[in-house]
Amino acid sequence: MCPSDADTIQKPEARTKPVKPPLWKVILLNDDFTPRDFVVAVLKAVFRMTEDEALGVMMTAHRRGACVVAVFTKEVAETKAGQATEMGQRAGYPLRFTTEKEE
Repeated sequence: MCPSDADTIQKPEARTKPVKPPLWKVILLNDDFTPRDFVVAVLKAVFRMTEDEALGVMMTAHRRGACVVAVFTKEVAETKAGQATEMGQRAGYPLRFTTEKEE
């Protein structure tokens, strides 16, 4: 006699946890030519920072030579860094943002 479906014990499906993608830092590099107000405007436009947040990031980069702006997935970090760098280039400034894998 065969057991009915109600009597059959089902094994639960193995569930795998989704793997979080590695994160990447967007880094603002200081230069001696891009006006501070312009850097603040770029940070506000591309990274949606407040005036105070953007001013703080700009001043940290000015004092230390570089500053982490934000952390994203690789694709988002590269896109934002490219947009911000391009804004500087279009305005004739050497403003530069890079990306680096977060450890």
